[in-house]
Amino acid sequence: MRNRFVTTGLTTGIIGFTLLHFFTYFQELDSLVLIMAVCGFAIVLFATFYYGPSNLKMPLGLFVTGIVIFLFTDTNLINGLREGLQQMRNMIGLLVVIPMVSWVLREEAFLESIIGFGHRLLNSSRKFYLGMVSFTQIIAYFLLFGAIPMMYQFVSMILKDEKGEAWEYFKGTALLRGFALSVMWVLSIPSFAYVVEIMDASLSSAIIQGVAAAIFGTLLALVFTTKEQKRYQVDFTAGLQKEIDEVLHHSKNKKEMNRVVREFAILFITLFGSIFILSFFVEIELLVLIPLTIVVWIVCYYVIKRRVYKLTQIATSYIKDEMASKSYQLCVMLGAGMLIASLGHTSFAENVVNGIYSIQNVLPFINVLYLLPIMVIILGFFGLGPLTVMVLVAGILQSIHLPYPPELIVLAVTLGSSISIMLSPVIMPIIILSGSNGLSGFKNGLRFNGWFALAFYIVVMSYIQIMVVLTT
Repeated sequence: MRNRFVTTGLTTGIIGFTLLHFFTYFQELDSLVLIMAVCGFAIVLFATFYYGPSNLKMPLGLFVTGIVIFLFTDTNLINGLREGLQQMRNMIGLLVVIPMVSWVLREEAFLESIIGFGHRLLNSSRKFYLGMVSFTQIIAYFLLFGAIPMMYQFVSMILKDEKGEAWEYFKGTALLRGFALSVMWVLSIPSFAYVVEIMDASLSSAIIQGVAAAIFGTLLALVFTTKEQKRYQVDFTAGLQKEIDEVLHHSKNKKEMNRVVREFAILFITLFGSIFILSFFVEIELLVLIPLTIVVWIVCYYVIKRRVYKLTQIATSYIKDEMASKSYQLCVMLGAGMLIASLGHTSFAENVVNGIYSIQNVLPFINVLYLLPIMVIILGFFGLGPLTVMVLVAGILQSIHLPYPPELIVLAVTLGSSISIMLSPVIMPIIILSGSNGLSGFKNGLRFNGWFALAFYIVVMSYIQIMVVLTT
């Protein structure tokens, strides 16, 4: 009974906060904004009982730190709580809606059909690796870091008889690097959407730069994998061709396969294209536009497929069985909001700027864009996930005037986030991968990706510094 009460209270808080966020965005009423803040506090309160304080250390730590700072700055605590609980309202709405995209992806055998359709493009180890890195970025658009276990299971199903560290390197690095590169350009990745919005960067320029970096990273990953293949002395191509032939032998008819592949292409283009095009024509913040577009996109899919009854079942199941279990990330956002709002009442931003200028006085050839990725990477090794780090770093950068184009700041910060995902054994992507392949977080991270991450940093940072010279 107690657990049911806590779960119901937590779910009600999440739904109330989300609905009021979208309503008050278009029709701001002080009374409803206050109720939304109360719902935010309810999320933190009920999540503390749902998870237990020991399992909610980071969100509670951020939340309490924000309260302490408010107290030391003589800010009215009620006003401070109200401000802090609203600070990350856009991110809460986004995080509640984004997981719903996966509902559509589960409706058809999209992955199997794509492999069957493009098997001639995947019949060597290099082509297959390139396909895995690229396709993981596409799937991340729908599943976020859920793309890692899903793609791992799918690839393992194809390569079911290929065992050993060499094959785990082949699969694991492709999926981890693919997802890491996706955070540099994929619109539905909350950390990317947040930093673009908060830095007021051009969406098209940020995506183009991110895609260019991701394409280079994909090719660089292929170079490193070819080198490792020689070191392991394993013929990936021979084993791959044998396994793909067996998959094709059991695949569905060609007409059905082509239909499913076409449907996947339409789904991706309509979701990505509608968000991208609408961002130019409607005066709505990106972090609000994305979830609203996703909801309409999902409803349209089920209406067109004449499966509205199924949408109702899935939505009910999501609210009853899944929503409460996804509240940890929401608590992190609420805690981060409290901290960022409280720091706005201090001279923290001014001190950061003075610190940056002090470093540049000692090392005049170093600018802050060199340091931003390193800062993000270091925070990643302390267990802060990409979204949490992005919210904290970008929230601070928002209050600092930096003499660089915002698109370059976005690229620098997302570069750090990407490398953090590849290397840190204490954040979710590597933890999920290690749970799938049984290797240690250190091996999946630093050992397999260390030199690749260093090369990627050097090349992308070189581009950033060249652009700084050309644009300032």
